[in-house]
Amino acid sequence: MSRIAYVDGVYQPLNLPGILVEDRGYQFADGVYEVCAIRNGLLLDELCHLERLEYSLAALDMPMPMSRAALQQVMRETLRRNRIHSGILYMQVTRGIAPREHMYDPSLKPVLVMTARPISAERRRQIMRRGISVISLPDQRWARCDIKSISLLPNVLARQSARNAKVEEAWQIDGQGMVTEGAATNAWILDAKGVLRTRPADNGILNGIVRQVLLDCVSKLALKFEEKPFSLDEALAAQECFSTASTMSVFPVVEIDGTKIGNGKPGAIAKTLSDAYDKVEKKLTEN
Repeated sequence: MSRIAYVDGVYQPLNLPGILVEDRGYQFADGVYEVCAIRNGLLLDELCHLERLEYSLAALDMPMPMSRAALQQVMRETLRRNRIHSGILYMQVTRGIAPREHMYDPSLKPVLVMTARPISAERRRQIMRRGISVISLPDQRWARCDIKSISLLPNVLARQSARNAKVEEAWQIDGQGMVTEGAATNAWILDAKGVLRTRPADNGILNGIVRQVLLDCVSKLALKFEEKPFSLDEALAAQECFSTASTMSVFPVVEIDGTKIGNGKPGAIAKTLSDAYDKVEKKLTEN
């Protein structure tokens, strides 16, 4: 079955052209996006993603492309037409179409694009069993990483560097030697003292949806926890490290820059939080 995309009001085969040359997203990366996980044919954490979409749009002085209710209807129809049981839904909103110049007309009509694709549930299980390896790189992104902008070139280069190094992810390091986040994930450690840590949701990171859900799980599990930056050295000396993202939920990190973390295997806290997230996920998809 061919994949179906929603492009500015029309459902069409994914391989058909649909974006105009003067779309500001194409020429200026002037837009935002969201990626929602699909489990058992349903969207996870849908309202959280919509709230973050609205936050990003407001930060860039862009209106919603339609009402929230209408957007939810398009999300469900895109999901239905693609018949995805396990995977992701990608939605992108650009400022609109106009002759190319840096200034914009606030009255431009935003352009909404949406796609969906499958991701194997077995792949998630494999990652949880074996963990991933990461490299560290200088963080070269802009100063508003809290906005989920489609301008992702530094992330692209970081991820490509990870691939070239034959690892799965790159953790980015700020000018003070502190870990910000992965190229496409949030970063966590269980430090040498047994305290779970992740960077506060400031402008230096994207406030991931799985991150938000896990913070609630951490509170309910009464784990020792601090929203506090940590250095690369602290990560290398940590008992455990892991990343989180909507695509795979929890990714145990077993190696950084060739150095084993702990015993070089996925840790107990990562497993505990993965199980906790799975319980939340199950509840969401059963209701």
